[in-house]
Amino acid sequence: MFIGDRRIQAGDPYIIAEIGVNHDGDAGRAIALTRSAAMAGADAVKLQFFRAEMLMSRASRLAAYQAGAGERDPAEMLRRLELGIDAMGEVVDEAHRLGLCAIVTVFSVELVPEADRLGWDAYKTASPDVIHRPLLEALMETGLPLIVSTGAAGADEVERAIGWLERAGDRLALLQCVSCYPTADGDASIGAMAALRAMFDGPVGYSDHTAGTRAGAIAAACGAAVLEKHLTWSNGAAGPDHAASLEPEAFAEYVESAHEAAEPGWTSDLAPDPRLGPQVKRVLDCERDVREASRQSIVSARVIPAGAPIGRGDVTFKRPGTGIPPHELGRVLASRARVEIAADVPIVDDWIEEGASDR
Repeated sequence: MFIGDRRIQAGDPYIIAEIGVNHDGDAGRAIALTRSAAMAGADAVKLQFFRAEMLMSRASRLAAYQAGAGERDPAEMLRRLELGIDAMGEVVDEAHRLGLCAIVTVFSVELVPEADRLGWDAYKTASPDVIHRPLLEALMETGLPLIVSTGAAGADEVERAIGWLERAGDRLALLQCVSCYPTADGDASIGAMAALRAMFDGPVGYSDHTAGTRAGAIAAACGAAVLEKHLTWSNGAAGPDHAASLEPEAFAEYVESAHEAAEPGWTSDLAPDPRLGPQVKRVLDCERDVREASRQSIVSARVIPAGAPIGRGDVTFKRPGTGIPPHELGRVLASRARVEIAADVPIVDDWIEEGASDR
C-alpha cells in the first residue's frame, strides 16, 4: 500500500496527526495545528468532514466522555465543530506545502462526492462505521487509499468489512483501536493487531487513544505500519477530544519514540506491559457506550405512512446505533412500514414488514 509516494509497511511507521475537531471549528487553528504536526515530524494530518444535521438524528445522544467534557447537546456540539469544505481545502494546501499528506474521515455517504473535490491523499473511516457498508464502499470507489479503524468491533464485524472491501486490493489498511477517550493502559489492547493480521494480509496499525506517548512506541515495536494520535493546541481547552490528545511538544516525543521503537532490538522493552493485552479482537466493556452512541443506523428521512413501501428516498444513515444497521439496507428497502414511522428516527425491526415492498 502507498499513500502518496510513501510505502506503508512495518518497521517504518506512518504517523498521522489526528486534528479531528481540535480546531474548534476555526480554520486558522486547523492550519496552525497542521504546522505543528509538520514540526513534530508527522507524515500526515487528518480532518473530519461532517454536517451535524446529516449525522445526528433526533434520537442522538452524547457519549459519556463527551458529556464528561462539558458538552450538553450532541447536535449543537457538532455544529460548533464543523469545518467547511473551503476551509478544509486550505488545510490540504498547507499540508502539501509542508510536505505532509492530507487525510479525511467522511461521516456521511452524501458527503463523499463533495469531499472528493479536494486533493486528499487517502480516506479513513471512524471505528463506528466499520458496519456502514454503503459508506465504506463509496469511499473505496474513489480509488484512493482507505484506512479503516476497528474500535468497538468484534472479529466477526471486522472480517465482514474486509469482505466488503475486497476490491480495494492493496489500497486498504486496518487499524486496531479502542474506542475509549482516553483509553486506560490496561485497555489499550495493542496485542490485538495480531488478530487483525490473522484475518488480513495488508498493512495493520494502531489508532492510539491512550493519554501518554509510550503506547505508540509499543505498537511500532509490534510492527504497526500506521500510527494515529490526536494532536491539540491545549489539553485544557473546552471540547470533547482535547483531554485525550497530545500537545505539540509531546507529539514530537511520540513521533521520535515510535521511530526508535521500530528499530530492531527495542522489543526487549515490551514485557511485561499492560498496554499489550491479549492477541484477541473483541469489544471491551469501556467501548460499549461509544459503540451505541456513535454507530449509525438506518433512519427515516421523512414520515413513512403505515403500509407504505420503503424506498431509498425514505431513508438515510445517522446516529445513534440503536436501529437497523446500515449494512442491512437491502432488507429494509424490500419492506413496508408496519406502522407510521416518524421522521428522523432510527428504524427498528418491529416497525417494518419484510418482503412486502413493491419497489
